[in-house]
Amino acid sequence: MIPWTLIDTATLPGKGGELRLKQRGTEFSIMLGSNELMNSRLSGSEEALATLSCQRIEGQPQPRILIGGLGMGFTLRAALAVLGPQAQVEVAELVPAVVAWARGPMASVFAGCLDDARVSIVVGDVGRQIAAGPARYDAILLDVDNGPEGLTIAGNDSLYDDAGLHAARTALRPGGVLAVWSSGPDRSFTQRLRKAGFTVEETKVRASRHGGGARHVIWLALRR
Repeated sequence: MIPWTLIDTATLPGKGGELRLKQRGTEFSIMLGSNELMNSRLSGSEEALATLSCQRIEGQPQPRILIGGLGMGFTLRAALAVLGPQAQVEVAELVPAVVAWARGPMASVFAGCLDDARVSIVVGDVGRQIAAGPARYDAILLDVDNGPEGLTIAGNDSLYDDAGLHAARTALRPGGVLAVWSSGPDRSFTQRLRKAGFTVEETKVRASRHGGGARHVIWLALRR
């Protein structure tokens, strides 16, 4: 078996630890300690985050979407595949090295999607984009940390608390959708979404696009 090679490291803000980008042949992995956060072979649930969200806003002729977390670009690529030419997609990524990896060693995984004219990349906190103004987005897709129960950066928790969900609802246009990826279920988060004024759907999806791997959770919260 081909051994893993360490390609690069990146320090997370707020004493969140160190990300490690590793490669084995054509496969990439992003690790935090002993936890694998992302693997280039497992894209199913991230792609579902995009496709399920875009289905909810397919009637919008010029949709504007915010994606929180670049990751390995699977959510972005899936969104671009189903959105029309008039769409605008903002991607907010907190860690500059992740963007550099996308344009450098992982360029083959991203397949040029960062150069799509519909895409703009913001290196910074997605929470700031959400708070920038009311009714700006038709969809907000959050694939940040491990979901509502954060694993890497404590500040990410503010996206999922009552104030964070209120901010997201304010940032959405009427009929817009807040979609959240998580590594597992969280009943209290479902309750917070409903309390914040969303109609909530909870879907379990497999990590692999072929139906295998771990079961992840996607919340689709519709602004009433």
